[in-house]
Amino acid sequence: MDIELLVIPDCPNDAAAAELIKTAIADTGVRATIARTVIASPDHARQRGFTGSPTILLNGLDPFAQPDAPVALSCRLYSTPEGLRGVPALSDLRQALKQVAAG
Repeated sequence: MDIELLVIPDCPNDAAAAELIKTAIADTGVRATIARTVIASPDHARQRGFTGSPTILLNGLDPFAQPDAPVALSCRLYSTPEGLRGVPALSDLRQALKQVAAG
């Protein structure tokens, strides 16, 4: 599986998202490569359909996409059992990894 972490420069949740990805991979046993891409301009954000930092793509798809989310060079919030957070819940990322890996 290809996992891409999209972030804006100086994203306060960059490190937490990277750690979350590593933990979810270790927990699920999914074989994956991880890449990190910095989205630094509005044009790049539009080209990538970037809706906020951090965005985690699994095989090019955003499992946490919101249908009407605008393209934005901003921080992104995820709905978790603990409320809105700067990264998705570990359990949600584990589930997304398993679903994508299963096809």
